[in-house]
Amino acid sequence: MKKFFQEFKEFINKGNVLGLAVGVIIGGAFSTITTSLTNDVIMPIVSIFMGGVDFSSMSILLPTIFPVAEDAAPNMLNYGNFISAVINFFILAFVVFIIVKVVNGAMDKAMHKEEAAPEEPPAPPEPSPEEKLLTEIRDLLKERK
Repeated sequence: MKKFFQEFKEFINKGNVLGLAVGVIIGGAFSTITTSLTNDVIMPIVSIFMGGVDFSSMSILLPTIFPVAEDAAPNMLNYGNFISAVINFFILAFVVFIIVKVVNGAMDKAMHKEEAAPEEPPAPPEPSPEEKLLTEIRDLLKERK
């Protein structure tokens, strides 16, 4: 049992798991923002062009097959809420697409900068002892002329 908890501890301490947890939490918060954007900003503007129809109130009353209590809530098919959820999904998908596109562009630029950076030319090789000796002999011969 001790080994199991040790392995679990190592699993949790890995950076990938913590990064994933942070991503899920931020994603949930971002989902709330996009839901608010859809319901509170976009849908009222769309409803202007649809004659002031409120999408959240769009529903169909479904018939009941079996007898129900008189105080029971009616059985409603709320397709307006579904339309709002679909629009919210597309907004969220578009924003994630833009974020991924920007990050990939930045990474590509960084990769091209590394590739395009000119390398310093290598220093010329040091002359061998024989070449040094020959150079000295040449210089001495020039002086004797």
